[in-house]
Parts: sequence; structure tokens; C-alpha cells
Amino acid sequence: MSLRETQRSVLHACRETFDYYRIADLPGIGHLPYCLKVLVENLIRNIDGANITDDHVRALLDWDPQAEPSDEIQFTPSRVVMQDFTGVPCIVDLATMRDAVADLGGDPEVINPQVPADMVIDHSVQIDAYGVADAMQRNMDIEYQRNGERYQFLRWGQQAFHNFRVVPPGTGIIHQVNIEYLAQVVMHKAQAGADGVGGGSDGAVGAEGSDRTDGRELAYLDSCVGTDSHTTMVNGLGVLGWGVGGIEAEAAMLGQPISMLVPRVVGFKLTGAIPEGVTATDVVLTVTDMLRQHGVVGKFVEFYGDGVVELPLANRATIGNMSPEFGSTCGIFPIDDVTLDYLRLTGRSDRQIALVEAYAKANRLWGDTGDPDYVEPQYSEYMTLDLGTVVPSIAGPKRPQDRIELSQAKPRFERTVPDYETNRTAHEPIAVKTDFRGDFSVRNGDVAIASITSCTNTSNPSVMIAAGLLARNAHAKGLTPKPWVKTSLAPGSQVVADYLDKAGLQTDLDALGYQLVGFGCATCIGNSGPLLPEISQAINDNDLTVTAVLSGNRNFEGRISPDVKMNYLASPPLVIAYALAGTMNFDFDRQPLGVDRAGDEVFLRDIWPSNAEIHQIVDETVSRDMYVQDYQSVFDGDERWNGLQVPHGERFAWDPDSTYVRKQTFFDDMTATPQPVTDIHGARVLALLGDSVTTDHISPAGAFPASSPAGRYLMDRGITRKDFNSYGSRRGNHEIMVRGTFGNIRLRNQLLASVGQEVTPGGFTYDFVEGKPSTIYEASQRYRRQGTPLVVLAGKEYGTGSSRDWAAKGTAMLGVRAVITRSFERIHRSNLIGMGVLPLQFPEGESAESLGLDGTETFDILGIEALNQGAAPKTVTVRATRTDGSVVAFDATVRIDTPGEADYYRNGGILQYVLRGLMGDR
Repeated sequence: MSLRETQRSVLHACRETFDYYRIADLPGIGHLPYCLKVLVENLIRNIDGANITDDHVRALLDWDPQAEPSDEIQFTPSRVVMQDFTGVPCIVDLATMRDAVADLGGDPEVINPQVPADMVIDHSVQIDAYGVADAMQRNMDIEYQRNGERYQFLRWGQQAFHNFRVVPPGTGIIHQVNIEYLAQVVMHKAQAGADGVGGGSDGAVGAEGSDRTDGRELAYLDSCVGTDSHTTMVNGLGVLGWGVGGIEAEAAMLGQPISMLVPRVVGFKLTGAIPEGVTATDVVLTVTDMLRQHGVVGKFVEFYGDGVVELPLANRATIGNMSPEFGSTCGIFPIDDVTLDYLRLTGRSDRQIALVEAYAKANRLWGDTGDPDYVEPQYSEYMTLDLGTVVPSIAGPKRPQDRIELSQAKPRFERTVPDYETNRTAHEPIAVKTDFRGDFSVRNGDVAIASITSCTNTSNPSVMIAAGLLARNAHAKGLTPKPWVKTSLAPGSQVVADYLDKAGLQTDLDALGYQLVGFGCATCIGNSGPLLPEISQAINDNDLTVTAVLSGNRNFEGRISPDVKMNYLASPPLVIAYALAGTMNFDFDRQPLGVDRAGDEVFLRDIWPSNAEIHQIVDETVSRDMYVQDYQSVFDGDERWNGLQVPHGERFAWDPDSTYVRKQTFFDDMTATPQPVTDIHGARVLALLGDSVTTDHISPAGAFPASSPAGRYLMDRGITRKDFNSYGSRRGNHEIMVRGTFGNIRLRNQLLASVGQEVTPGGFTYDFVEGKPSTIYEASQRYRRQGTPLVVLAGKEYGTGSSRDWAAKGTAMLGVRAVITRSFERIHRSNLIGMGVLPLQFPEGESAESLGLDGTETFDILGIEALNQGAAPKTVTVRATRTDGSVVAFDATVRIDTPGEADYYRNGGILQYVLRGLMGDR
């Protein structure tokens, strides 16, 4: 009998009985970290004798903490979550796959999510209106005007696909909605043959393995993948999940397990308690700094120790949220009483809470260090943080891991700002006249945007109440933000608005310009909206280096606003403090924020609320009733949503004139069986890039100018500049997205320097067909017409950042066959394979520079065809031929890390692999 049969057992919870898969008595389970126990249960539940066998489970139970990852397993997530920017292309692809199945003579209905899939529309709202009472209504009206066509498509998808739900605009941010409502921690579902529910006493474990269900539901661990890298926020609840590209998410929706190597697990021990004046944001920035320095890319991070119980669930979620900033796959906490308290607060049923507790204790997943049965897990690596040593911090100006102690923020800024200045930069104040904010002057270092934004922090009542109390204290003393600062409040849940209002703090936030602008990601993803035109002109005419301060998780170059060069992450109360200061060149200990009505100087310490005051207000205002009330109609939407005209039918009726939603081309000319893979000959370099090129650099995001290839595409179709919207909102149109790939205004393609041209920031390259500089898109099309394959050369940490599927899709559609780097970030490497692009690494210690490669060479990559005979080769030979005929040859490491990834590459991509599997041909 397989483990799937022998480990089937009966669980009693809340006077009901459930079937479940028992792992508590498996040999070796006791020493495993919590996260690996989750994988053990996942494997046993999905044993099929082929892809997942007893041997895979035993290999995991025999896990050696010190071993390098080598054992491949198949992880089957219980559900998929999506946000609309990355989710719309997923549904476009599923709709296109239905057409492809029909074209190959199959039934389109085979294309349906096989596991629950939820989309939260949170990425489309932009801050056009701010600082006025009706800012949110104005922004939502504009959002529907810009995105009505996309929203109609999503409503079609909701009715056409089974197992697919949509949370409408204006509700919240995906990860906050996930922890507050969607996540169940332990899921349960009816089984074949179920005909009733049994009874029993709470918390006891019943009889062993039987295939009979006797009407019982199956209880199993919640787990998920999401089309956003910050899906890891749900790790704070003890739910294993992480971000994947839209490509991988689509495969998971279609029932495909995710191939992965059993990871190393870093045990991060927490001790002590958070001191006075320190926020959860300060903790997470400290943890991020420590883990980035340690190196956790591709690893799991698990938090344990006596300090864990000192962290409220919201703080755990904040830490889990920033796992991508650590570089880890996940950053997880075990289930304990804190988890149950949060489930209770957020409106989960007594039945659900009882099930979570009984299941966790029965399966040795309970993480309370005070429990007499608690056994400290073994880890691959160990780190420790005494929470009492954390100090107020910010991070920036362009990476989340670059933590700066607040006391050092001014001198650090003074040392850094010269790096952003040019010979055009004005150093004297520049006068600005506006109707909205009056007359003032702006200068280098001024804060142009100060936004309370992002689920990272707005999910945490303690920091939001702290911001509200700081606003109250500042308002009472007559302080106001500087007039050049664009202020905004965009929380990730309607509950935040409820408790700020109940506490009477929204009035004070309004007085400081922090009116509610929407429920969505907003500034954190680059939807900060335009600055006042007069301010924007002053910045650009004088090449000023202005800054943004936001309570988000990402601050990469070019992400927040095209007018802003330096971006800093900070807690919500510090965001307001910087709005009051008006500049990053500020020492809060020594410089007053202003004077009160009596003429006395006011320092930050004078208006900062105490921890006791914050906790008291949280306890008095944040209630279970708020969550129950706000989430009871989470899928309903408002009159705008319900007023949309929705098309019908199992196949989507594509509009050939649409500029938002177009049928994908991935499956054009697809054959029922895959063609052999081939070596690459005569490839040209499309881009020569440095270290830390992020998916923000690669994937189109934010606004785009009329002069860009995407802008010209829309202008040619009669779309005016004011109706361009953003790249993110047009992800359902591949024609737009491929034109914007590698188009980030901060990208620097050093290939231009190699041929003696000026390195123009943005999506530019040197076109060897015409012998002159060109946009990347236009050059790629000329290469395509010539039949010339393309490669990209880059440095370390290529693909860092959000799990943007278009960073891989766009790369493939430009004709790039291979990307050769010094190292990859996990998700983007996987996504490249999912699009049929070969990820290669230079030999250890080597780089394009050390090998003397400048991008002017032509490349042959030999040995790829070995994939046709079986497993992926460890290395392939790369031959770079210079213009003088000399050759640089080296063996590049093939970063196809698992047999499953090899299958995807052989099929031309993961979607082609899945489609052929559903058709029975691969």
C-alpha cells in the first residue's frame, strides 16, 4: 500500500469528523522545519505513482539540512491567487488556449482552472485626484473609463470558466484580501461518495487508513501560488505560498504541479520584544537587510524562537510580504495561538478556527514553543535577531535591502545625491506657481511624493493607527505638509478605512492631505499618478533630484514616478513625517518640523505616539464585526462593476480593433507534437546589461510616452495621449507589451557604448542590420525579418523583483533565444524557461567583461540539441566571434534545473506542454 493509503486517517474537530493525511507519525518528521512538513503533507495527498511516489516522500523525510538541493519534488498548490495586471494575461492565455484546443480538434471546455483561482483587481487604480474629499470617487470613475474593456473581459471569464472568482475594483489589495479573507490555513472539501457528516469530540484523532469516506470532507493544508511576488504575505498565517510568473500560475490552475528542488531552509530565530518608538516596518527592513547580506536566494526562511509569540499576526504578515526583498522563496511562520486569534479577529467561523487548531496539533504543525510537545526543528543555516535591538529605519534610494538607520538618513542622503546629479542640475531653489497648492520653490532632495500605500504596511493596524495618531498630533500643533508634496492614502482593505474613521483619525489625516484615494496598490506599483504639471516641469527643466517616500515594498529606479530619481521605503508614520519635513535632507533629531501655534519648535519626538497609546487605540477600534461586514459582499462590486455589458459564450469573441485585449500568438502554427530543439547559430546581442537588472527594467510598467514604440502603435490606431493608460492596464494586448519590453527609462544598454554611441537611458540598442542606434523593439523586428536569433548578456541577480510574466513573455516575443548572466533570480529564470528562452550562466567567476565580450560579437550556442535525447546538459558551448574573426569560447552552465523544466523547454514553453498534455500529445 502507498503512503497515500496508509496515512489516511480521521480527524475530529468542532464535533465533526474529517478525513486527512496523517504525517505526525512518519519517521523523520520530528526534525523537519514547519515548511517542509507542509510539503510532506502535500506530496502524500497527491501521490499518483508516476509524478509523485512514496520515494519522493521518503526523500523529503530523509532531508539533510546541510545538503545542497538535489532532490526534485512536485508541489501541488491548493489554490491560485492573481492580481489584475498579471492576471488579465493569464485569462487571455486561457481564452486563447480554448481556441487552440478547438483548432486542434479538441473540446475547448477542457481548459478550465482545476483548482480554485481568485483574482483581486487592485493594480489599476491610479492617483489622479488627491488632497480633496472626493478623491477616491474621482479616481474610481477614471479607473473604469480607462479599464472598462478589460473589466468586461474579466467578467466574461468569471462566467465562462469554472473555479474562477473575481474581487472587483475598489475592494482591496490582493495580499491583504488573501490574509483577511481568502486564506483558510486548513481547507476542506467534499470527496467522491460523500453523503453526510460524522460526529465526534473536538481535537481527537480517529482510525487509520481507509479509502472509505463515510460522507466525511477531506481536510488538507491551504497552500497557494500567486501572480505577484508578494504572495508570501500569506506565510504569516502559516500558509505556504510564493509568487510565480503568470505562465507558471496558468499551469498550476490547469492542474500541473510545480517542479522544485527540496530547498535549504534558513532558521531565523527571533528573541526579545519590539522597543518603544519602533514599528513593524523597522523590523522588516532590518530583517531584509540581514537576510540579503546572508544570502537566501532560492532558500526557504522560517521564523522560530520565543520572540515569535511577541509578534502579532499583522507583523508576521509584514515580514512574510517582503520575502522577495530578502530573495527567499518564502518567509514563513508556524501555526499557533496568534494565528487563531487573527482568524477570529478577521471573521473566520468558529468551525474553521477549530479545524485549524485540531489539524495543526494532530499533524505536529503547532508552533508554540511553550507547548510540552514542541520540538525545535533542524535548519540548514541559522540566524538570530533580538527584536529589542531594532531601531527606526528607512531603505533606499533604489533597493529595499539598502537599510538606513533614521539617525543616519541625512548624511547618507548627502553622500548619495551627487550620484544622481548632472551638469544640468540646478542647485538653487526653483520658483513654482500653482493654482492647487499656491506658490513655492523646489530644490534637490525635496520630497515630491509621500504616500501611505501597499499591503505591506496598510494591513497592519499598529502602523496605520500610529500614522493616524501622528497626524492628530501634528494637526493639533498646526503643522502641515509642504505644498510640493503629493500626499495620498491608499490602503489594502476597506477595514482600514473603518477603523481609522471609528478612531476619529481620518479627520486628522484629511487635514494633512491624506484623504482616501482608493483601495489598491497605487504608488507602490508605480500608479502614483502625475505630479502637478508645474512641479514636473520645474524638475525636468532643471534636472532636479527629487525623492519619494512610501510605505511600500519596492523602490526600484523608475518605478514610482518618471519625475522621481530616489525612492525610500518607510513606515506610515514616517511617511507623514517626511511630508511635514518636505525634504530627504533632514535630521529629525536636530531639525524641527515647524513651530506650533505658540511659536515653539516642534520636533518629530514631540508628535510621535507611544506604543501603549497605539495598542490601546488598536484594541478599542479594530473589531471582528468590521471584517465580517466588509467581506460579506467581497465579490459583489458596486454599480459601476454591475453595470458593465458582459459578453457570453465558452470562447471569447475577440475584437480585432481592441487595444486592450487581443488573442495571443503563442499557439499560432502549434503542432500536436513538439519539434526537436535546436542549437543557436549566428545570434546577435540585443542588450548588454550590468548587475541587478530587475523585472521592472525588463517588463513594461507604468506610463509611456507618445514617442515610444507602444505610444506610436496606439497613436496609429487613433488613441490620444490622454487615453494611453499604463502598460500594466494593457497587458492583455501583446502588441503593446512587446513594444515596451526593456523600455524602462532607467535601463542602460552598454551595447551602445561598445560601438562608440552615447548610452541613452531606456529601450535603445544598436541595430547591426542598419548599422545605427534603434529602439530595442524596432531592431528586434529587423532581426526577425532576417532570421537572426538574439541573446541578452547581463550580470548578477538578473530578473530581481516582481514576478512579472511579461519580463519573460516580452523577451521571447522579441526573438531572444538565450539569456546569459552571472546569476538569476529564481522566478524570472523559471519564467524564461516557461517561454522557451534558454537561461545560461557564465562560468563561475567569469562575466562578459572578464571574457572580453562587448556585445558586438555573433554567438553560436552548441549542445542544446542534447535535450532531444533526454536530460538537460549541465553545460553548453558558447562561441562568440568578434568582428576581426577571433573567437571567445566558454562553457555556460545550463540553468534548466529540473526534469520538469526540461520538458517545458522541449515543448517550447510551459503552456504548450500543458495544452499538449490535455490533448494527449507531448
